[in-house]
Parts: sequence; structure tokens; C-alpha cells
Amino acid sequence: MPFKPVQSEKLSHAVVLQIEQLILRGILRPGERLPSERVLSEQMGVSRPSLRAAVADLQSRGLLDSRAGAGLYVADSLGASFPAALSQLFATHNEAVFDYLDFRSDMEGLAAERAARLGSDTDLQVIDAIFKKMEAASLASDPTHEADLDAEFHLSIVEASHNVIMLHMMRSMYDLLRGGVLFNRQVIYQQRNKRSALLDQHRAINDALQARDADACRAAVKAHMAFVKTALKDQHTTDQNEEVARLRLEHEKTRK
Repeated sequence: MPFKPVQSEKLSHAVVLQIEQLILRGILRPGERLPSERVLSEQMGVSRPSLRAAVADLQSRGLLDSRAGAGLYVADSLGASFPAALSQLFATHNEAVFDYLDFRSDMEGLAAERAARLGSDTDLQVIDAIFKKMEAASLASDPTHEADLDAEFHLSIVEASHNVIMLHMMRSMYDLLRGGVLFNRQVIYQQRNKRSALLDQHRAINDALQARDADACRAAVKAHMAFVKTALKDQHTTDQNEEVARLRLEHEKTRK
């Protein structure tokens, strides 16, 4: 775990500050379990009373949760943005889906540009590693796993942008992002040759990031989102046309 010894006259305050920073920087995530009190006090080099005082402060402000018999956790509520029912509506209704894609295009385009300029070499290695997993998953037939990796890929770019507001905004929308990615892929997979095109677009984003070409990063993200938006609109039109054709067929069968 990413804890280090604390050196301060006000030990409990120093513990609070360190855990706050780990949460703020996205290293400790909502729902993540912390080490036991014994292990945590040893890692941070503080007494248990000092640690307990810090934990009590963090709990009172809703940053940590204590679960009976299970230990101490980063509060799940820190990852919440929209109720699950509203997220489902966003992911399945066209008027919300297209606004959502526009939002992602703007925000992730900016995040990719920042990641190219400000991301560390290690940040870019993380993004590349996730992309390689996407390549491997594309050979399988599990769209759910591939969608999970897709969402991780995009979130890793936001993490590499090193903007904590952007990071937590996108983290809090993770369920919406994952749901949106899965819905998008399920629809797009119905169209021929689109699956390989999606992978190629993620490859273009990754290549631009590895080259640290900020303009190309933003352009690749926007091209990807435009492709998804067009594919969804095309499928919507196809579905509408199929419904009209079905009604015509039913009517034709009843004609004498």
C-alpha cells in the first residue's frame, strides 16, 4: 500500500493530510479497503491513538467508512455521481446518449492533450499496457470484458492528465462510462467491420500519446467519438427502417 512514515508534531493531522492526498490524487479509490490498524500504524510510523484520531476525523467528514468485521474503507459515496436508474436512462436513450458522447469528446479530448504533455513515462506505459489487453480481448467473444478494458483505457488517459477535478469527475461517472461503452459496443457490433475500426481508433489514440503529440491525441479522441456517434445514428435509422418494413410485411400478409 502507498503509505509512508509520518514525521510531524501533530501526528494525527499529518495522517489525515496523507490519506486526503491519496484519495484526492485517485491513488486510493472509492470502496477500497485500507490495511488493518496495526499494519497502517506501522507503515505510517504513528501510534494507534494518533491513527484512531485521524480515522475518526476522516470518518466524520465522510471520507472513510468502517464496516463491522470487515475493516476500514474509502467511502463508496465518493464514487457516486448519478443514481443507477438515471445512469441506465442516460445509457439507453438517444437524446442523452448523444449529449453524453459530446461531453466525452470535449473532456477526453482535453484529457488526452494534457496527458501527452504532462503525463509521465509511467503513465504512458500504463495506457499502453491496457491497450495491449484490449488487442488481446478483441480476439475473444466477450464484449463485456472488452468494454471494461475500453473504459479503463479512457480512464487511464484522464488519470495521466494529472488534473484531480477531471479525474474525480470521470471516476464518479465510471458506471455511466462503462454502461455507455457497453451499450455503444453492443450496438456497433451489429454493424459489419465496425469492431476492428473501434480497435484501430484506440490504437491511433495510444500511438499519438506514446509519441506525445498533443494535437494528434485530441484529434484522435474526437474522431473516435464522432465515429461512435455516427454509428449509433446509423443503427437508429436502421432500426426505424426495419420497424417500418416489418409493419409493411405484416400488412401485406393480411391483404387479399
